[in-house]
Amino acid sequence: MSTDISRRLFINSSASMVVAASTGATLAAASPGASAQTVLTAVGKISPTDEAFWSKVADQYLVSPDILNLENGYYGMMTKSVMAEYQRNIELLNLHSSYYLRRTYDDSGLAAVRAQIAAVAGVLPEEIAITRGATEALQNLITNYKPLKPGDVAMYADLDYDSTQYAMTYLKERRGANVVSINMPEPVSRQGVLDAYAAAFAANPKTRLLLLTHISHRTGFVMPIAEISAMAKAKNIDVIVDAAHSWGQIDFSIPDLNVDFAGFNLHKWMGAPLGVGFLYIRKERLADIDRAFNDGDWDASDIRSRVHSGTTNSANVMTVPAALAAHTSLGAANKQARLRYLRDRWVSQVRNIKGIDILAPDAPGSYGAITSFRMTGKVSKADNLAVASELREKYKIFTVRRGGVAAGNCVRVSTALFNKPADLDRLAQALKSMAGA
Repeated sequence: MSTDISRRLFINSSASMVVAASTGATLAAASPGASAQTVLTAVGKISPTDEAFWSKVADQYLVSPDILNLENGYYGMMTKSVMAEYQRNIELLNLHSSYYLRRTYDDSGLAAVRAQIAAVAGVLPEEIAITRGATEALQNLITNYKPLKPGDVAMYADLDYDSTQYAMTYLKERRGANVVSINMPEPVSRQGVLDAYAAAFAANPKTRLLLLTHISHRTGFVMPIAEISAMAKAKNIDVIVDAAHSWGQIDFSIPDLNVDFAGFNLHKWMGAPLGVGFLYIRKERLADIDRAFNDGDWDASDIRSRVHSGTTNSANVMTVPAALAAHTSLGAANKQARLRYLRDRWVSQVRNIKGIDILAPDAPGSYGAITSFRMTGKVSKADNLAVASELREKYKIFTVRRGGVAAGNCVRVSTALFNKPADLDRLAQALKSMAGA
């Protein structure tokens, strides 16, 4: 049986599992003492402006009233039901200790979690391995990429995440690769990015490995991954995708990316507890990623040998099904539409204000919940720390400075499902005042 056919059969056979997850019938909830918290379920398409519905969604989060939190890209807040499940799992582990971990969790628990992640992501369970986050996943994929030879080019861009850039530069010292960094155009656009990569490939014909970030944590721009990957594959260039921010923020499945290697977070936009993610390797490409530290716990044909984390927080992994339930109950398309609506709410009010530069375009498919801005001419770290400080101290709005963008530092705004339109109106008014508008 071909891999594509077995993949389709698995995904189809997993439909009942996903439905079960979306109604709260998760692996962990099957144990005695399961939380009675319910999961709000969307029936079909929900308008992003249906405030009666989205207020109920916001009520699922326990949010501090001390400050308006518009810095939700660091990690995602758990819903009350997920938080209750996490607490229950901590108590379960503390009660049963290694007896539970070595028998129930190791024997069947992890397999069930992997299967649920795979079903939502649209891939096979044997194509993913659970990690402590996207950073660990991507570091393993980059540093253990076997086809790279001395003199080959490994390429990344200014909008890529810092720790992944470090892993790419590591390839020069340890693997003899020529590491090339390119800058994305500003103002950024889909076509501008495609042109930038086409030019970079032409200028660097020995490129063998390319790092791409699906949604930039620096600016919020959504890269046209599938199109860039198609260009790269035509030149025998492999792509590793950093999907740390995209899964759960925008509506897609892994096959949509047209790549063989990727790293994901579950504790950002999927709302699982901190410290859990996964790596993806297309089944046919497993041999091109070496085992982590010559791992001997798993056979070389098992993707789990591509990451060796040691003893980790098992309760957060056990809670992943509850987070997937919260996600699938709302629907990825509904979540995406609401997050984009909240982003548009503030951007539309300041986009044309003199003195404010918005760093992500409004073109469909080019943004999600995250968008960064810069006060015109204020490009230094100190400048943008001061802007974020003024928003925090004067207006009680929490944002964060981001560096690394070639054109200069900026301030990131990232909305969440617990935010309401009035929150974004408040930000827009504050920015207008700061710009003297």
